[in-house]
Amino acid sequence: MVLERTQPNQNFNSMDTVHYRPGAVILYPGKPEMLYRVKNGLIRLHTMDDDGNGLTLRYVKPGEYFGEEAISGLEREYFAEAVTDSSVELFNPKTLTSEQMLDFSQALARALRRGYQSIYRLAGKRLRSRIAAELLELADTALGSIKPDGLSLVYATHDELAAAVGSVRETVTKVVGELSKEGVIDSGYGKITLVNVPALRAIANG
Repeated sequence: MVLERTQPNQNFNSMDTVHYRPGAVILYPGKPEMLYRVKNGLIRLHTMDDDGNGLTLRYVKPGEYFGEEAISGLEREYFAEAVTDSSVELFNPKTLTSEQMLDFSQALARALRRGYQSIYRLAGKRLRSRIAAELLELADTALGSIKPDGLSLVYATHDELAAAVGSVRETVTKVVGELSKEGVIDSGYGKITLVNVPALRAIANG
């Protein structure tokens, strides 16, 4: 983690910008203090059950916020972890301008919408549909890239996919293998190529 002091930004008045390496834990459950805005990279919010199984709550992309409990004063009940090299801006929630509050509210509304969609998938979709939807979403983050042949590539392990779709690695590995045999994706060590995006979208919506 590297702390970079910055001059107050006229638009956002961030106090500091902090740089995190992949795997760095930014927040632990506990008392909230600051509001955070992702400048670049990707942040994962996750929790664990009593058996130690992890569950991804949501990914936070550039321009989006986390630590919103600092606005209400509620206790934080999740971890925030840098998935990639990331820069995060810190804000004092007590000094936000009306413009900042509007930006925060709009970003929070978008995050809630994605959260509702995720809950719907977990409650009403088959595992292969949830995996397909997750791969499509990750392709549009810092974990995604475009290969020389034009295909989308997602850097994610089966453990990470399992935490994101509410399953276990063994079951996710089985479904990923089935999707690979069908020619929809091509799975390698820690990375998955989206070979047939239209077919993957059909599975995600099925």
